[in-house]
Amino acid sequence: MTSTETSSSSLAETDFAVDSRQVATVGQAFTAYGNRIRGGDMGALPAVLGLIVLFVVFSLASSSFLTALNMANLITQAGAICVLAMGLVPVLLMGDIDLSAGVAGAVAAAIAALAIRDQGLPWYVAVLAAVVAGMVIGLAIGLLVAKVGIPSFVVTLAFFLALQGVTLRLIGQGGSVRVDDPVIRGLTITNVPVLAGWVVAVVIVVGFAALTLLRYRSQVARDLQHQPLGVIALKIAGMAVIVLGVTAVLSVNRSRNPNFPIEGVPYVLPLVALLLIFWTFVLTRTRYGRHVYAVGGNREAARRAGINVDRIRISVFVIGSSMAAISGIIAASNAGSVSPSSGAGNTLLYAVGAAVIGGTSLFGGKGQARDAVIGGVVIATIANGLGLLNQASYINFLVTGAVLLLAAGVDAVSRRRRSASGLG
Repeated sequence: MTSTETSSSSLAETDFAVDSRQVATVGQAFTAYGNRIRGGDMGALPAVLGLIVLFVVFSLASSSFLTALNMANLITQAGAICVLAMGLVPVLLMGDIDLSAGVAGAVAAAIAALAIRDQGLPWYVAVLAAVVAGMVIGLAIGLLVAKVGIPSFVVTLAFFLALQGVTLRLIGQGGSVRVDDPVIRGLTITNVPVLAGWVVAVVIVVGFAALTLLRYRSQVARDLQHQPLGVIALKIAGMAVIVLGVTAVLSVNRSRNPNFPIEGVPYVLPLVALLLIFWTFVLTRTRYGRHVYAVGGNREAARRAGINVDRIRISVFVIGSSMAAISGIIAASNAGSVSPSSGAGNTLLYAVGAAVIGGTSLFGGKGQARDAVIGGVVIATIANGLGLLNQASYINFLVTGAVLLLAAGVDAVSRRRRSASGLG
């Protein structure tokens, strides 16, 4: 796949991306989008529709589901999953897998917690040490996969087992390390002041509108493929409704005790939003991002086009483990401690499931950072809603597994339909 083909592929994944020489109205754009869906290019649409269905079902089944208190809890529950899944998206774009991401995050969180408790280091130094540890783990995995040629499944399975031993060695059998630092702990248990939250929300909406309109103006001036202005306006309006709506819901007092008000957006939400914006920009607006899609789409063609394939493959594992470190810190903040079992169990499975449910293809070459966030919210919504209904734990596993299987099936069917229609 050449750089030109990669750019076209990336553009095709953008909702309602059309050729201005053929489509000039909103109606025509929707018609073109419908044709793309029928051709198998559905993107994140199934996950979005599934999320809407879950919200409707759980809101009808429980009066507590749509309350401000539960929405804040849902955001907190989804935070670590979304961040870990975002880190896995570049890896999945390669057609690879990282089974060690969850426990890599636990090792990083343990390093941060011990650095604060035993060494007395400030939180930002401890977090930096955790991220560097994640980068080292990712570098080691990437070198074994890209340079030695060991399949990523085998390498990361070995690291999954070994890194649990590292966490056990750091913390000790049956022990745990408390996370008492007010900044790190505050990621999930404290909130942005209401006024500051509204300022951030308005800045996000205005910034999104400005960047979208500037891009539209640039594409029109250069006679490039672009969306109709009406679609641009709808996207800006949709972003405004979501961002301002969430801010409004979370800005009300949700405390059950009137003497101790709880209001404002949890700090973890702006962090996830910042990471989403950053990785969306990297993957869709940079040369590096184009190379990631090129290597994931056709490794040999990318190599012939002059792309350093090994370097790209190594880098995505570094990204994945670095994001795993941040996810591990968020999970430790939410739990209040790090233990030898942190990051194991279903952590990695939920993160991979989030990326796939959101629309990232297991076959490589197709996916975006937003897929991880949408899928992460889907998984957190299932756990949250079933918890409110007092369902047994096995029900949560069954439902989540069924949703993941459905998403993988949709991905496989869509891939065949795109291939049959000549779109992929």
